[in-house]
Amino acid sequence: MIKREMYMSRIRPFIGGELVKVMTGMRRSGKSVMLELIKEELVEIGVDPSSFISINFEDMRYDHLLTAKALHEEVLHRAETIDGKAYLFFDEIQEVSDWEKCVNSLRVTLDCDIYITGSNAKLLSGELATYLGGRYVEFVIYPFSFAEFLELYHSIAPDASVPECFRKYLVAGGMPYLANLQYADEPSRQYLMDIFNSVQLKDIVKRNKVRDVDLLERIIAYVMANVGTTFSAASMAKFFKSEHRTVAAETILNYIKYCCDAYLFYQVKRQDLRGKQILASNEKYYIADHGIREAVFGGNMRDINLILENIIFMELLRRNYTVTVGRIGEKEIDFVCDRRGERLYIQVAYLLASEETVAREFGVYDGVRDNFPKYVVSLDELDMSRDGIKHRNIRDFLLMSEWN
Repeated sequence: MIKREMYMSRIRPFIGGELVKVMTGMRRSGKSVMLELIKEELVEIGVDPSSFISINFEDMRYDHLLTAKALHEEVLHRAETIDGKAYLFFDEIQEVSDWEKCVNSLRVTLDCDIYITGSNAKLLSGELATYLGGRYVEFVIYPFSFAEFLELYHSIAPDASVPECFRKYLVAGGMPYLANLQYADEPSRQYLMDIFNSVQLKDIVKRNKVRDVDLLERIIAYVMANVGTTFSAASMAKFFKSEHRTVAAETILNYIKYCCDAYLFYQVKRQDLRGKQILASNEKYYIADHGIREAVFGGNMRDINLILENIIFMELLRRNYTVTVGRIGEKEIDFVCDRRGERLYIQVAYLLASEETVAREFGVYDGVRDNFPKYVVSLDELDMSRDGIKHRNIRDFLLMSEWN
């Protein structure tokens, strides 16, 4: 179990405080492990584990607690035996109906410190906003970064070079449990397929009462095939029409939104850097874990330019950047990244194999006149930095602690 200090450093200031700590993210991305890491920290600072009340709502032993009232009564009953503050850990809380009423009531009536996890972005919308508005803090937990993968993979293959580890990461992705399978190819693929099927069935189909599962599967396959590629719902509808399937663009958008709510895909909007407005059409989508794409769809090495882009995008989210695609005239910059007023530009390429490719990838910045850092990242080993634009090998870039 690696410490995931990137997340712990953000959560630590809120430990022991009255705000409800909410950890969201795709199923099996490591939220339960974060609860265990928080418990370890609490024990280290002197909290008695007998003060912990932990319930995982995917465990059938707790089926009788899947209503707000039943859970509330159970927690109050258990808390009677705790001397001092109770520490509540609720895993996959979305399984409990009206859970937000229960959590809010416990927050008000009990001396407690509350941690919850959930696998749906809607967790913090609607009802919760009413009951817990301003009284919670959210942390999105993502699959392993390359740095985290490297740390874990070296515990299994200590002699593997960084390039060898990166090649494995390109195919396996960052789902934490794969280490338990020693990253063996077939068991890993089976596990990733099972995660995908679980996300699709539990977090998308059941939660949103999707009737046309065949259409959903086709839409997911289309988005997977086109990660990092600009497309619109209208172009997808045209594609389905060519396959003799008539689908409204609105239906396609709804189904993709369900996938985004389940943290399977992330949408990136396009921004006109001259007019400074967000463009209304042709978004890009990236997948939460490129290993799942390889297991379900295949072709990560064939589509390596898209996968490299996907890996950089997810790393930007981990580092708390807000990301758009930047358009300037006829040119597009892969990622325009903002974090508390700091800006960063990143262009991703597979290899800068010719002078023409170098001119194209560096040339996207011709119209950008500010002094914020501008990067071109690729798998090239030689540094081709020029005209104030930094070139980095993508492995080195992912392992840098800061990019400014």
